[in-house]
Amino acid sequence: MFKDSFFKKVENKSGVNKDTIISLASKLQNSNMKDEKVLRDLVHEISNVAGREVSPEKEDKIIS
Repeated sequence: MFKDSFFKKVENKSGVNKDTIISLASKLQNSNMKDEKVLRDLVHEISNVAGREVSPEKEDKIIS
């Protein structure tokens, strides 16, 4: 019950549904966080889900 109410609050605030959140969390858990390409792919995917553009400069800061 707590989980559903938590996800509902997140969905209402961000517009991102529970399945997408769980999918991203799973990718984060199972990814090689030392691989720059993997990190860049994750940044792109998260920015797409969030509906926000990440500049190349900001992406470089996130990766470093």
